[in-house]
Amino acid sequence: MGIISLEQTNRLYWLGRYSERVYTTIRLYAKCYDDMLDDIGENYADFCRMLEIPNIYRDKEDFNQRYGFDDADPNSILSNLIRAYDNAIVLREEIGSETLSYIQLAIYAINKAKISRAPLLELQNVEDNILAFWGIADDFIESETTRNIIKMGKRIERIDLYARLKIGAKELKSELHRMHTRLLRSGMPYRESCLERLTDAIEHMDEAHVIDYGGIVQSVESLVLI
Repeated sequence: MGIISLEQTNRLYWLGRYSERVYTTIRLYAKCYDDMLDDIGENYADFCRMLEIPNIYRDKEDFNQRYGFDDADPNSILSNLIRAYDNAIVLREEIGSETLSYIQLAIYAINKAKISRAPLLELQNVEDNILAFWGIADDFIESETTRNIIKMGKRIERIDLYARLKIGAKELKSELHRMHTRLLRSGMPYRESCLERLTDAIEHMDEAHVIDYGGIVQSVESLVLI
């Protein structure tokens, strides 16, 4: 593959981000869904607050249906998967039909989940297809730069979500090191000051009395110049 255009770079980056967003939020949504089915409170409000999305839902039943499967809700799992697919379909030549097919299978699985009496079982198939997408991308995408941009987006999104969810230092440090490697290999332009702040905040989490999760989110969101 030759020179990657700015538009292709942008789409590859957001393909990585949206696919990771779907994968991680399904896992969080599944726990929230189970808790509410077991009547452990209507914790969807906390869910919305953690992810900083508007709580537009009438009650837990409305949340369970719309957050998972409403394509009119821009924050829903389905909407984010559609965005991943929209980027992947345009990038068919760059990522290959085999790689694209797993995003298509994820779309098929989430549409089955939408009408299923056991939606979490079908959502597991969505997760499995996202995992297969990442794996097949490593095998079938010839361009190392293309692979690194997708994985860069994936790691950026994971740090962002982990910070919002206030996941601990060990996980964030691991993701930071992986993201840093992909950033350098991708050749994407970035703000050195944001990388320094992000690295300092995560590497010294164990020493901090008050962890600045908000600062981590702000730095990672401002890191890439795209």
